[in-house]
Amino acid sequence: MPEYLKNIKKILLSDNWATLHKVTFDYRDSKGNWEPQVREVYDRGNGAAVLLYNETSRSVILTEQLRMPTYFNGNPSGMLIEVCAGLLDDHDPETAIKKEIEEETGYHLSKVEKVMDLYMSPGSVTETVHLFIASYTAKDKVSEGGGVTTEHEDILVHEYAFAKAYKMIQTGEIKDAKTVILLQYLKLQGILA
Repeated sequence: MPEYLKNIKKILLSDNWATLHKVTFDYRDSKGNWEPQVREVYDRGNGAAVLLYNETSRSVILTEQLRMPTYFNGNPSGMLIEVCAGLLDDHDPETAIKKEIEEETGYHLSKVEKVMDLYMSPGSVTETVHLFIASYTAKDKVSEGGGVTTEHEDILVHEYAFAKAYKMIQTGEIKDAKTVILLQYLKLQGILA
């Protein structure tokens, strides 16, 4: 345990879809003072996300689905445009994202490129998201995608010109952080500038 933490205690508040704990601890601040702290920590596991891109057609594949938390925070439709993503479950990040690509988008890809790992909401959520990019072509399409029906997924698959998708950040049509990061990564790396 770091020297600036002590007396950490967790109380389980919920273990429905994931776990929510109330955590109490003592924290020594930068001035050397010990202060009691209380936080809630949500753990739903780690995830992976991928931006599919086609260099020839200069396009990207994005998904759209209902994200109920966004509805409760001002998104009138609750629908969110984002990159293909999912939880790791019991898989390594690369295996998990290849599975998600086929389930959600209908593309079968054997190669993905790791970009980075990020905490997306570290103030309350434990999740690390492993970010990938992957090149696709029309011949990689094996189904319509749309998600796994038994998991109640209803995912729309969109192919956008990269320039349009990038513009959708400015217009507010894309508000998902992992999607913004991966679109900017493609642009900054000169892959689809």
